[in-house]
Parts: sequence; C-alpha cells; structure tokens
Amino acid sequence: MKNFCFALCIAMFVLVNRAFGSEAGMPQLNPEFWAAQIFWLLLTFTSLYLIIWKIFLPKITYNIETRKSKVVNDLHQAQKLKEDAEKKLVEYNKIIEDTKKEAKKIIEDERKKLDENIENKKQKFNDEIDKELAVIEREVKNLKKTSILNINKIATETSTDIVKQIIDAQVNQSNVAATVNDVVKRKIEKYI
Repeated sequence: MKNFCFALCIAMFVLVNRAFGSEAGMPQLNPEFWAAQIFWLLLTFTSLYLIIWKIFLPKITYNIETRKSKVVNDLHQAQKLKEDAEKKLVEYNKIIEDTKKEAKKIIEDERKKLDENIENKKQKFNDEIDKELAVIEREVKNLKKTSILNINKIATETSTDIVKQIIDAQVNQSNVAATVNDVVKRKIEKYI
C-alpha cells in the first residue's frame, strides 16, 4: 500500500507540472490534458469514496442501527406501558364495580334495617293503640253500666215525681223502681 501511495504521489507531481502548462483555451477540452483530468477525477472520487466508505458510512450505519434499536425499544416500552395501562384500567373498573356492589349492598341492608325498624315501630304503635282501645272500651262499658244504674235511679226518681204530680199522692218507691228496672232491662238489651 505504501508503494502504491508513493507511485501515486510521483505521478501526480508529474501531471501537475504538465497541467499548469496550458497555453491557450480551456484545458478541459484539450485532449492533451485528458489523462491528467481522468487521473484527478479518479483520485478525487476514489478518495471521496474511501473517506465515505471508511469514515462516514460506519457512523451513518451506527446511527441508523442505534435509531432503529431505540425505536424498537420505544415501541416495546410503549406496548408494555399500554398493557400496564390496560391492566390498571381493568383493575380500576373492577374496583368501581366492587364499590358499586358494596354500596348497593349497604343501601339494601340499610333499607332492610329501616323497613324492620319502621315495621317494629308500627307494630309497637298498633299495640299501644290496641291497648288504648281496650282501655277505652272498658271505660265505655263501665260508663254504660254506671249510666244504666244512673238511668234506673234517675228514671225511678223522675217517674215517682211525675206520678206524684199527676195523681197528687205519695207513690211506693219500690213499686216504681221495680217497674222502671223491668222496662230498662227490656230496652237496654239493644244498647249493650
């Protein structure tokens, strides 16, 4: 390789001296200088090719591979994050569903307790009303009995007074009481 470079430098030196010696016109169109032009063309493009091939192409390839691996890793990580997000969403929905079920159960339990409480209070209230009604019925019966006795007494006294005023004579109280009791017993059976 060293020999090739040395030979290339000598050839370049010889051709450069000849290339600067053009007398007239454009040297690109003069066939005498075509060999030098071809030499420089080959030298320039070969050097450019070697520089690109050995220096820039590995860097470009490395960058492309790095970018490709980064994109693949990012896609993999995005897929993993998506799966994690889906798992979290499923967990979140399950928590919400469980909470709804628990709330519904609590509401139902409280509704049952409230219904039982209302039913117990209603039953107690009905029992108290029944007790009060029983007490009132006893009082009414007692009042009826005492009223009947008072009616007998009042009727006897009134009848005695009426008969006394009509016939203007003293009447036997026991006869009037017996008659009033007999009439009251027949008539009172309707009301008892």
